[in-house]
Amino acid sequence: MADDPYRTLGVSNDSSDAEIKRAYRKLARQYHPDRNPNDTAAEERFKSIQTAYESIGSSEARREWDQQKRMENMFRGRGGFSGSSSGFDFGDIISQFMGGRGSNDFGFDSQASRPRADPRTQRTSFRGADIEAGLDVTLEEATSGTEAQFSHRRLKRCDKCNGDSFGTSRNCSKCNGTGVQTKGTTLNVKVPAGAIHGQQLRLRKMGHEHPQGEPGDLLITLRLDAQEGRRWEGDRLIQEVPVHISTLLLGGNVRINTPKGSRIQIEVPERTKIGDRMRIQGHGHQGADLDIEFVLKETEELTEKQRKALNQLRESGL
Repeated sequence: MADDPYRTLGVSNDSSDAEIKRAYRKLARQYHPDRNPNDTAAEERFKSIQTAYESIGSSEARREWDQQKRMENMFRGRGGFSGSSSGFDFGDIISQFMGGRGSNDFGFDSQASRPRADPRTQRTSFRGADIEAGLDVTLEEATSGTEAQFSHRRLKRCDKCNGDSFGTSRNCSKCNGTGVQTKGTTLNVKVPAGAIHGQQLRLRKMGHEHPQGEPGDLLITLRLDAQEGRRWEGDRLIQEVPVHISTLLLGGNVRINTPKGSRIQIEVPERTKIGDRMRIQGHGHQGADLDIEFVLKETEELTEKQRKALNQLRESGL
């Protein structure tokens, strides 16, 4: 597959869709050719940012990328991966690797590799694969609880042969003998009050269906949108605090808005470095601790007074 788009955009794979969009916009502005004329390196960086965002910039594209990555890792683990293609579809994979063999290595529980029994009496012996997916919710929705609509694609038992053509020489015109078809499913997901980032919800029997057995489960990981200037590192919430270079060097105070809705004053120690952190107790999501990280406050334009002061600092060796 191509370069990891999450790494290119500087986000983790459990970031919310909104966080990915914010990261893209920030990097696109920074490396845009209009801002970096005649800079080949910046142009190449801008192109890679665009490509990365095309891969995971929408919910649909991101689900496809993540699904491709999981399949790639599975194939590598079996020593059989030879690349992937765009327009990935579970049904195509099943048809290519399972047709007529009765093997369930691609999408089904390993129990299915046993000799085929009468499907009318043995359906419950096998189980379809679970599906992993992410769902974005706001901090407010996670606190109070909500109900969200969720759509995904999964393997469902063929509505023509009812899965009976799987593992036989019989050819079904609808499923090509795999016993399953790829179909879309939409359902309502209840997010419990007090949900936390990374919490997993299990929806029984909403995963891939097996042509001869029970469906797998749908495992939904909640991704709490930390909002502008914040991000998650595991289960810890990090908030960036932009500070002027003079305050970083000399020390001072800044005011911030916390996730709990409070506005508090932070003391910046003298000679603080970019990236230094401080922990504030009780001001994170649902009363957890909040880590703040000092970053340099960007200045788009300088006044003549500021330019004069900076020139004096440069002449003084600072």
